[in-house]
Amino acid sequence: MIPLKDDLPTHSFPIVTLCIIVLNVLAFFFQVSLGPGGNQLIYAFGATPIDLIHGMRTTVALPVVMTLFTSMFLHAGFLHLGGNMLYLWIFGNNIEDVMGRFRFILFYLICGVAAVYAHAFTDSHSTIPMVGASGAISGVLGAYLLLFPHARVLTLMPFGFFTQIVKVPAMVVLGFWFIGQFANGMFSGRGRGGVAWFAHVGGFLAGMALIHLFKKSGSLPYSYRS
Repeated sequence: MIPLKDDLPTHSFPIVTLCIIVLNVLAFFFQVSLGPGGNQLIYAFGATPIDLIHGMRTTVALPVVMTLFTSMFLHAGFLHLGGNMLYLWIFGNNIEDVMGRFRFILFYLICGVAAVYAHAFTDSHSTIPMVGASGAISGVLGAYLLLFPHARVLTLMPFGFFTQIVKVPAMVVLGFWFIGQFANGMFSGRGRGGVAWFAHVGGFLAGMALIHLFKKSGSLPYSYRS
């Protein structure tokens, strides 16, 4: 399933969501501009589990606590970046709308930190740095699932050699997404294929746990079709 857009309107322009996307894109182009030095950037500014859990500093440039945040704005490739930004644009604008801009920034960063530690605790001796916005975005997805389970998401569905675009309830799209992340984390091995599966799981659960603390009081600012 590849989500393309949802049917929820927003009352305000998602400036924070857009700024996060722009920052990620700029960071990626800077990383690419370094050529082979881009890998050094990842090792210097990525979040490395052994650094975070055991204090065994394997990288340089920043105090280890700062890599919790810098790692959220680096990506391992164009598809990594593109997939993350697509999910953020589709689902982040509505979560920003119900929280307000400042709360959304805090929520996003906290979910990102929770995601990093979820990965670090499950692979605590890894010296491979974790990068990507997917942990923080997973928190956005968890919040969206609780607030808008019946929202309709325009989704690209593969059927063998054919694809079809259909509207699917958010609970189906995000539910299958979460099950996939958890199953891969459990059965594919830690860090297998370079994917920090439990970062996605941890970020998603953090988003579900925190959404009611961060959303503005009162009813949701718009209705949606169930």
